[in-house]
Amino acid sequence: MRTGEPLPEVGDVLAALATGLWHWDTATGEVTVDGEAARLLGLPAEPATLTEAQVRARLHPVDWNEITGVVQLAVAEGTLAEVRIRIMDERGHVVRVVRSRSKPSFDPVRKAYSLTGTLQEVAEPRPGTPAGRSAVTGEWRRSREAFLLDAGRALAEARSTEEVLRVAAGLSMPGFSPDGLAVFGVSGDRLTVIGHHGQPQNDMNPFIDMPLDTDYPAAEVVRTGRAVYLSSPGQYRHRYPLTWPLAERFGRHSWAFLPLTVAGRTMGAWMAAFAYPVAFTPDERSVLTTVARMLAQALSRAGAAENQRELAEGLQRSMLPMLGPEIPGMDVAARYVPTGGGLQVGGDWYDMIPLPGGRFALVIGDVQGHDVRAAGLMGQLRIALRAYASEGHRPDAVLARASHFFHGLVASEEDPGDQRFATCYYAEVDPATGTVESARAGHLDPVVRMADGTALILATAGGLPLGIDPDSDYPTTRLALEPGDTLMLCTDGLVETGGHDLQSGWHRLRVILEEHAGGLEELADALVQAVHGPSSHHTVGPLSDRREDDIALLLLCRQGEGCGCGESTATRAPVRRTMLTVAQAEPARIATARQHLRDLLHDWPGEEQRDAAVLLLSEMLTNVLVHTDTDALLVAEVVGEPGERRIRVEVTDNGDDLPHKRRPGEMASSGRGLMLIELLADAWGVAPRGEGKSIWYEIYESADPDDDAGPAVAPEPAEAP
Repeated sequence: MRTGEPLPEVGDVLAALATGLWHWDTATGEVTVDGEAARLLGLPAEPATLTEAQVRARLHPVDWNEITGVVQLAVAEGTLAEVRIRIMDERGHVVRVVRSRSKPSFDPVRKAYSLTGTLQEVAEPRPGTPAGRSAVTGEWRRSREAFLLDAGRALAEARSTEEVLRVAAGLSMPGFSPDGLAVFGVSGDRLTVIGHHGQPQNDMNPFIDMPLDTDYPAAEVVRTGRAVYLSSPGQYRHRYPLTWPLAERFGRHSWAFLPLTVAGRTMGAWMAAFAYPVAFTPDERSVLTTVARMLAQALSRAGAAENQRELAEGLQRSMLPMLGPEIPGMDVAARYVPTGGGLQVGGDWYDMIPLPGGRFALVIGDVQGHDVRAAGLMGQLRIALRAYASEGHRPDAVLARASHFFHGLVASEEDPGDQRFATCYYAEVDPATGTVESARAGHLDPVVRMADGTALILATAGGLPLGIDPDSDYPTTRLALEPGDTLMLCTDGLVETGGHDLQSGWHRLRVILEEHAGGLEELADALVQAVHGPSSHHTVGPLSDRREDDIALLLLCRQGEGCGCGESTATRAPVRRTMLTVAQAEPARIATARQHLRDLLHDWPGEEQRDAAVLLLSEMLTNVLVHTDTDALLVAEVVGEPGERRIRVEVTDNGDDLPHKRRPGEMASSGRGLMLIELLADAWGVAPRGEGKSIWYEIYESADPDDDAGPAVAPEPAEAP
C-alpha cells in the first residue's frame, strides 16, 4: 500500500484474515452473523439471523456453558471476553476450533447481555503447551474443574475464619499456583489484614492498618468492587507508584487482587501473588474469580458462625456460676462443655451455693434439650434452687419445691406439646466432718474415688425428674467423705458420648479416675479429654467434632493425709468406706449392696474370703427386710495395709428384737444366718442401739490367699459400737 492511499474497508480486511463478525442480544435471543462467521459455524457462507438454539446446536455443549461464565466475568471486570469453541457437525463430530473475542455489555433495565465480536479459526493446541493451557478445552478444563470441586468442598467444611484461611493457603491452582496469599478486611474506613500466607508476619505490618483511599490495589478493589490484575512489576510500579516500594521487597512478578463480595457488598479483598510472570488469561481470571467468590462465602459463614458461638458461649457462661472462695479442707473443680452442633447452648448446669455455718451446697442438673429454650429454663431453675437453698431448706425440701416450680414453669409455656423435665442432684456438704446429705431427682448417682484410688458408684435414693410430678418426694441420703476422697458429679454427656451406654461409659471413666495421679484440675481435664479425644473445642483440630451432648462436671475433694489432689495412688491412705440404705420397699438394692462390697474388695487376694463377705452381707440385709418392718443401713470399710487388712461390715436397723443363735432342723427354712456368720467371719457381734440394733462382722486378710484358716496373726476384733 502506497502512502496516502485510503485504508481498505473493514470487511475486506476481515475477509482477507478469514475472520467473521457476529452479534448476540440475549434479550431477543437472536444471533446475527456475516458470511464468514456462518461458514465457521458450519452453515452456508451467507449473512443470516439465527436463534440461540440454532447456534447452540453447532457448538460443543461444554463450550456453550463456558461462554456464559466468560461473558459474566468480562462484564464484571470490564474486559474482553475470549473463548475457544469447538464447532460440531450434524453427527456430533468436531470439525474445527474457533476463537471468539467480543466486548460484552449488560443492560440492567432489560437484564440482558449484548455482545459484538469476531470468530477466527485456530489450530487445536497440543496438551501441555502454553496455548493448550489457555484453551478452554482439554486437560486444562478437567484439572480446573477438579480443582474447583475440591476447593469448594474444603471451604464449605471450614467452620472458623482460621480454618478458611488455612484451606485458602493450601490451594494449588491448576498450572499457576501463587506463593503468597493475603485476605484483607474492612474496619470502618481502614483496610486490615485478616490473614496471610507466604510472607513473614513483620513484613505485613505496613498493610495491617491502611486507609481505604490509599493508592494500593487491595484498597482500590474494596472501593470499586472490581478486580485488579498486574502481570509484571513494571505494570505494578506504573499504576501504583506510591505503594510499589512496599510490594517490591517480596520479589514477586505478578499479582491478582479480587473483591470478596457477598450479597452485593464488598467485604474485603483477596490477593494472590506469583513468583513468576502470569498473563492472567480469561480462563485464569475465571478460576481466580470463582475461588474469590467461594472464599467470600466461606469467610461470611465462618464469621457469622463465630459471632453466633461467641454470643451463645457468652450466654452460657453468664448462666454458669463462678466457684466460690476457697473452702477450708476442700478442693473443688468444675467443667462445662457445650454440645458440638447448633448454637452450642443447652440445659446442663452446675452450681455452688454457700450456706450458713460454713456449709455449702453442690448442684448439678440437666434440662431436657440442647437449644435456647433449654438454656433459658436452666437459668430460671438454677435461680430457684439457689433461692430455696438460701432459705435453709433441707435437700429433700429444696428439690420438692424446685419440682413444683419447674412444673408450673413448663406448663405455662405456649407449646403444650413441648413439655420439658430436668434431672438434678443436690448435696449439702459439711467441710468439717465430710458429711454429705443429698437428694436426687432422676439424675446419675454420684461417684467417689477413695483415698487409695478405688472408684465406686454410690447408690443414692431418688425421685422423679423435676417437672413431671409437682408432688413428688425426694428422700435424703447421707454420705461420708473420708480425708483424701474425691466426689464426682456429672451429667450423662460425660458418660454416654461416643456411643457408650451407662455401663460401658462408666468403665471408661473409672480407668481415668483410678489411674490419674495429678491434681483436681488436671483430673477434670483428663475426664473430659477421655470422652472427646483430640479436643477441637480447645485448639484448631479436625473439621469433625465428637461433642454429642452437653457436659457438666463437678469434682469435690476432701483434703487430708494421702489426699488424691496432686499425689500418686501409692501415697494414698489405705482406707475405704461405703454406706448404703436398703429400704423395705426396695429389696432389689440388696444386689446393689453386694456389688458395692465387691467393688470395695476389688483387689482382695482371697476369692473365697470375698465370696464369704458378700454372702454374709446378703444374709444380714435379707434378715432385716424379712424379720423387721424397718430399713437397713449398711456401712462397710476396708482398713489397713495390704497383707494386713480387715473387712468390717455393719448393718443397722431400728428393730427392737435382737437376733439369737438357733439350731434349725434339717428341713428348716431359716435360722442359719448367725451360724454362717460364726463359721465364716473372724469376728462378729450384735450391739443394741438407743433405737434399734446393729450386727457386724470382720474378716482378716490371709497371709496366703489360698489359706482359708484365717490370718497367721489375727488382729484384735473391734468392739461393737
